[in-house]
Amino acid sequence: MIKEIEDVVDVPCVHMCTIVPISLTVGANRIVPTVAIPHPLGNPNLSAKEEYALRKGLVEKALKALTTDVSEQTVF
Repeated sequence: MIKEIEDVVDVPCVHMCTIVPISLTVGANRIVPTVAIPHPLGNPNLSAKEEYALRKGLVEKALKALTTDVSEQTVF
């Protein structure tokens, strides 16, 4: 679906995922690796402050990926 949004609607997308090879297989152009399958955007073993920093960093990385021109699949 992410590939269709970029190709048909011409809107840049970021695929945030825990298993990068799957994102590469489906053809996502901008890929941001995340933490783990049960907790892709967090880590319950961290303190609230540390988890907030982790999540903020992942979102910032995704925003940077959105503003980056890519000509091929790119893992950030």
